[in-house]
Amino acid sequence: MGDNISLVETDKINGKIELVVRQTNYTPEQASEKLKEYNFDEIAVIKAYLGIEDKQKTTKKSINQEIYSQLRFRLDSNMRNYNERVERGEARKL
Repeated sequence: MGDNISLVETDKINGKIELVVRQTNYTPEQASEKLKEYNFDEIAVIKAYLGIEDKQKTTKKSINQEIYSQLRFRLDSNMRNYNERVERGEARKL
C-alpha cells in the first residue's frame, strides 16, 4: 500500500515537471530543480520564470475603520502608559 502512495506522488511530481516544461524553456532537469526550490509549487515556478511578482495583499479600510483603529491604538497606548505610572507609583489618585 505504501508503494501506491509513492507512485501517486511520483505521478503528480512528473505531471508538475511536464507542466513547467510546457510553459517554460526549462529542461526536465531544470524544471525538477526549480520545483524543489519553490517547494513543488508549479505556479510559483512559472510566475518566477515569467517575472511575475506576487502582489502583497492589502486590505482597504473604510474611513470609519481607520478612525476606530487609530482611536483604539491611542486608547491602548494611554492605558499602557497609565499602568506603567501606577507601577512606578507616579499616578495621581483622583
